[in-house]
Amino acid sequence: MAAVCEPVRARFVVVGGGVAGVTCAEQLAGQFPEDDVLLITASPLIKAVMNFKQVSKTLEEFEVEEKPSHILEEHYPNIKVIQSAVQRLDAANHKLHTEEGNEYIYEKLCICAGARPKLIVQHNPFVLGIRDTDSAKEFQSCLAKAKRITVIGNGGIALELVYEVEGCEVIWAIKDKAIGNTFFDAGAAEFLIPQLKADKPEVLLPCKRTKYTTEGLEQERKALTEDGAHGSALGPDWHEGMKLKGTKQISRRVHVEYQCEIDRIYLQNEFAAAQKTSLAFPESGSEERKRKADDESWPIYVQLTNGKIYGSDLILDVAEDGGLIVNEMMHTSIPDIFAAGDVCTVSWKPRALWQQMRLWTQARQMGYYAAKCIAAEISGESIELDFCFESFAHVTKFFNYKVVLLGKYNGQGLGPDHELLLRCTTGQEYVKTVMQNGRMKGAVLIGETDLEETFENLILNQMDLSAYGEDLLNPNIDIEDYFD
Repeated sequence: MAAVCEPVRARFVVVGGGVAGVTCAEQLAGQFPEDDVLLITASPLIKAVMNFKQVSKTLEEFEVEEKPSHILEEHYPNIKVIQSAVQRLDAANHKLHTEEGNEYIYEKLCICAGARPKLIVQHNPFVLGIRDTDSAKEFQSCLAKAKRITVIGNGGIALELVYEVEGCEVIWAIKDKAIGNTFFDAGAAEFLIPQLKADKPEVLLPCKRTKYTTEGLEQERKALTEDGAHGSALGPDWHEGMKLKGTKQISRRVHVEYQCEIDRIYLQNEFAAAQKTSLAFPESGSEERKRKADDESWPIYVQLTNGKIYGSDLILDVAEDGGLIVNEMMHTSIPDIFAAGDVCTVSWKPRALWQQMRLWTQARQMGYYAAKCIAAEISGESIELDFCFESFAHVTKFFNYKVVLLGKYNGQGLGPDHELLLRCTTGQEYVKTVMQNGRMKGAVLIGETDLEETFENLILNQMDLSAYGEDLLNPNIDIEDYFD
């Protein structure tokens, strides 16, 4: 008979080795150096925030690195990382059960396990979901043998992916009228589209993310993948250092199918039996070519809701995620259980200029704030909602452009009485401000505009800018000095 392990007790248990979980564990370890903090993660690597820079009051820049868990333990002696998937939660008895059969008893628990993507079809070898490092590597391996792929989704990973893939035809099916609908309006999308047809600039800088190879690590990764466990979500530079190249001798070839979704998927034998006809890859400006039947045979075929059918070597699904409901103290509905990052959905009424988006910046902010909330509950103190929730701010890079999103950058929830001010220099910059009653409510900045701090202050201060009109974006006026 196997020996039964004694339950392990810890004051704090954090589930999830992503940015939210690691940030929360680090903050708890720092605030309670005499207490044990257990970080339970299914992945052999954890995600750590590096080179953090507070660009402005709400705008943050940082890098995400994958690190072996022992490095976290070396920095924080009271953190113990447990590599295992959680099997069951016994909230009534404050217990967690892992797949290895171990029990962990907690005083306070914070769930930062991320979110699992919902694939359009399960258990199909030609349909891949991309979420963590392992799934990205699996995609890289499949892509190396592919001539054509179909990408489903219009979020951040899809935007990065279609730009990075080379040597392969890409059919990109989106349900929206424009690419990047989560981040951009149609004008910004039109500004970016030419980059899909242009050659990528040569990247001379090395990848900043450190790569770790540990003996036995690949076997552990493989076992986790086979068991259905998933690691932490991809970092903002997930594609750096990865060769995303197919078998064709082409640079980049992307065709976008707008306002459509997946209607049906056929395997090769099913497609033959259905006696359907698929389309060849469309060539720009050639309607005849667009209607031409494909004379190649493909492992999988996708029928879109617009009636078009395309064959491909694989389908990449990058669907949106859902989450657990938390209140203003990042508390779930269960006593002593908190949640942060992609796994949670805020239930409080957001501030006028903030909205939740499952991004790395918010994962870090939520993990940090959740630790503060746990500490406040223990001490019996009350704290105000963190300032990071006052106004939305995010900086990233798409199509090799710096992209800054501020406030209600797409006019979210503002109603019909808002207006837009635009300034666009083709191939260089795209500046959009969202105005309502003379006040700036949001902004999109693409390119090296150097306007992010100035616009953030105007959004936070809600200064009446009616007198400036369209001169607000006049390129001949140094607006930074004007509102300094």
